[in-house]
Amino acid sequence: MTERCAWVGEDPLYIHYHDTEWGVPCRDAHTLFEGIVLEGAQAGLSWITILRKREAYRKAFAGFDPERVARFTPKDVERLMQDAGIVRNRAKIESAIGNAQAWLALREREDPVQWLWEVAVDGRIITNRHQARGDVPVSTPESDRLSRELKRAGFRFVGTTTCYAFMQATGMVNDHFESCFRHGEVGQSPLPPSRTHKQ
Repeated sequence: MTERCAWVGEDPLYIHYHDTEWGVPCRDAHTLFEGIVLEGAQAGLSWITILRKREAYRKAFAGFDPERVARFTPKDVERLMQDAGIVRNRAKIESAIGNAQAWLALREREDPVQWLWEVAVDGRIITNRHQARGDVPVSTPESDRLSRELKRAGFRFVGTTTCYAFMQATGMVNDHFESCFRHGEVGQSPLPPSRTHKQ
């Protein structure tokens, strides 16, 4: 029987996400931007709630194209407030638009992929060896730093707990339990090259 992290449970969607995405080192600009928006949407909610709405989010937010999202207007905000497929929280919707604008401003200055990885983990993957759910922190000094720098760059809904979840999801931190079959697999993943591209 395949042993997984205890938090996965039996939901097929969650199992697939855990087995194929969570913790895999990601250096793709589009995926990282999507991650920032979705982790912000998750604040105060469970991740499975957002995961079930991810396709609706992709449709509602123009495939997470930051150039298109950055141009959303108050009319778009009202449209999204009526979209039952996403979390209808005005502050989170407006923050997604603001975060697209902040992403574009960051991209004008430097490679956002390199910047995120350097700010968060000095460009290297942190591999932890947790045995149980209680061993896993909700934030770290690294997520504190990433949160602080993202806020300084104009991003919102990027508190330290949200940032740590983002770091776990995008493979900056390997927090699969040591007993999980993915711990070793993810740990052997080479750090992919940065893929920063205009969507």
